[in-house]
Amino acid sequence: MANILGINFSELNKEATLKKADDFLNGDRGYYIVTPNPEIILAAHKDEEFFYILNQADLSLADGMGLKIAAWLMAEKIYRITGADFTIDLLALAERKGYKTLILNWSKGLSNSEDINISLKDKFPNLNFLVISIERNIFLSNEVIDEINAYSPSLVFNTLGFPYQEKLMYHNINKLKSVHLMLGIGGSFDFISGKIKRAPKFLRDLGLEWFWRLLNASHYKDSLKRVNRIYRATFVFMAKVLKSRYINPFLYRQNVSCFLYKKESGKIKVLLVERTDIHSHWQLPQGGTDGENLKTAGARELREETGIKTFESRASFKNLSKYLFPKNPINEKSKFYKYDYKGQSQGLYIAEFLGNDNEIKINFWDHKTWQWVDLENVLNIIHPVRRESFKIFLDKFKSLNL
Repeated sequence: MANILGINFSELNKEATLKKADDFLNGDRGYYIVTPNPEIILAAHKDEEFFYILNQADLSLADGMGLKIAAWLMAEKIYRITGADFTIDLLALAERKGYKTLILNWSKGLSNSEDINISLKDKFPNLNFLVISIERNIFLSNEVIDEINAYSPSLVFNTLGFPYQEKLMYHNINKLKSVHLMLGIGGSFDFISGKIKRAPKFLRDLGLEWFWRLLNASHYKDSLKRVNRIYRATFVFMAKVLKSRYINPFLYRQNVSCFLYKKESGKIKVLLVERTDIHSHWQLPQGGTDGENLKTAGARELREETGIKTFESRASFKNLSKYLFPKNPINEKSKFYKYDYKGQSQGLYIAEFLGNDNEIKINFWDHKTWQWVDLENVLNIIHPVRRESFKIFLDKFKSLNL
């Protein structure tokens, strides 16, 4: 498994990838494949649920020449397999082996259901398929689920575009009884239907498909938006790769721990959360500051990780604790996430909870559950690797005389 900026990628070549997809189609559960490109990786860095779902995929294909260059810089080996090419390969496989195929098509996409029907009947005349038009949402309606289950497909494509298509697969695949493989393919059917002309093959082979899109951006109403997307997928992405490879290993990542407390029956209780990836690892909610000041970052992390909105800031303290990252993190799924840094420098954000417990809704990708712990008992519950830092945090909290 290779990794670029925290996102895992398959190291299989095109032939082995298609064989793997065939194995999935004959498997005993539902699998899903993602095709991240540089733009998708940048988006995942701002959406933790999306980041998590990409790394939970059964197969992740590198869609973009920028990823090949990034892999080379990071001494990784990956094969570039574009979603557009792999879609054609899977359709051919489904036609040849008789896999019933369903296309969940975004109702406001460039190619409508009729366009896809006509083009597939022309290019894959023996393919058993159905096209269903849906709205852009991450949860399928009961009516659509019933329609899918009635048709009973083995293979499902969806064209919602990121991050909707990946989230839809993750949240719905277990509801689709017959489905063995799902794939999010964005605008790949626009090439099949002829709505968009793909770059000439020689440009694709040279990894210059982005240049073709740039040349043709002026043909679209949202041309400035398209140019900005190309800029981010090339220059912004590569700058981030270079920073990760050559600068971050010498730096500490700036992090904030969130000391959220409440007063109840004359006692002070502290909120602890249990990590999803490591059993019985209790800790304070925490996360990267992302360039924000501690107060802003701490409040954001509390909202994002716990769903809490009813709290008031009490204090913040910079650079209270530093530690090095382990060379071999326990969780392989997030093995390289953040670990391009030397270690982590933690600040502290203290806030008082003033709401009701039923507003606490922790994010499933970071934490399993939560609990309020009496202040004097926190050191017995919090994970051993967190205790030295928490002793420092506890001293700061007590100094406030709250």
